[in-house]
Amino acid sequence: MTPRDVAVVAFARSEHHGASGGASEPELLLPVLHDVLSQAGLAPGEAGFTCSGSSDYLAGRPFSFTHTLDSVGAWPPIAESHVETDGAWALYEAWVKILTGRADTALVYAHGRPTAGDLEDVLTRQLDPYYLAPLWPGPRALAALQARALIDAGHLDEPPAAEAHAVVPLRTTDFPAPTDGAAAVVLAAGDTARRMCDRPAWIRGIDHRIEPHAPGLRDLTDSPSTRLAAERAGAFRAPVDTAELHAPCIAQEVVLRRALRLGGTVTVNPSGGALAADPVMTTGLVRLGEAAARIHRGDSDRALAHATSGPCLQHNLVAVLEGEPR
Repeated sequence: MTPRDVAVVAFARSEHHGASGGASEPELLLPVLHDVLSQAGLAPGEAGFTCSGSSDYLAGRPFSFTHTLDSVGAWPPIAESHVETDGAWALYEAWVKILTGRADTALVYAHGRPTAGDLEDVLTRQLDPYYLAPLWPGPRALAALQARALIDAGHLDEPPAAEAHAVVPLRTTDFPAPTDGAAAVVLAAGDTARRMCDRPAWIRGIDHRIEPHAPGLRDLTDSPSTRLAAERAGAFRAPVDTAELHAPCIAQEVVLRRALRLGGTVTVNPSGGALAADPVMTTGLVRLGEAAARIHRGDSDRALAHATSGPCLQHNLVAVLEGEPR
């Protein structure tokens, strides 16, 4: 079977203003789904495949993702799947489903409410349960280790002591504030995509790779998995004009810029990136959606989007999106 062209044809996201004011995840997601389906001209339940990304640990209850199906509309029965990670990986699964001809359209969404608990404690559950997790190092402490490695290697300036966060050597502004949020995209194949969108954002390549689990086994100043994913996605075959990077700490953006060979001509994070808003489990999908939206508007012709999961850029996904020639 010849693989088909697949494009992002619609993107919607919630406004990120910190906590969601007590709104449940289905309530947070419902207006986003209405928006993205309206853009694509689809009725609820009409997409050929539905895939979501979220975390039960973040929600604090098992099978929490099933609650959001009330917002999607799962009757009559739909073809549905879920990934226990950022929604960018849900998009990858949906892309494979369309690429192999098992669906023509797909709804992909993600949601997260990190303000519902202590994110520093929750994310320690990603760590090795025998050696690291019992020490309870949160993502900020691990990011500080990465920043120190970059400073020692000469890739990052050390902030003045008066500006540093309690977890030195990082400033308070080097991290985003906790934010609740939801996002959704619609994917479509070939001529279906062209009917749904004036300028589809074609996914020319997408790949994801992973580093060793233990941060001590890695060079924290580099990200070989990001570089390899970019190579496999075709990012280095031609210049990109836009890059949306999922870097929830300023030190990680330094690592990603180097791994992805982003020069001064590339517009990086025009949306503000993860430092502007980091709705955990949604941020990576937002990066893909924002890159696609710039192509839809004609602001970009070839864009790179990146998503990450795990401590210190452990798991990385890279996608290359292109618009139709002008």
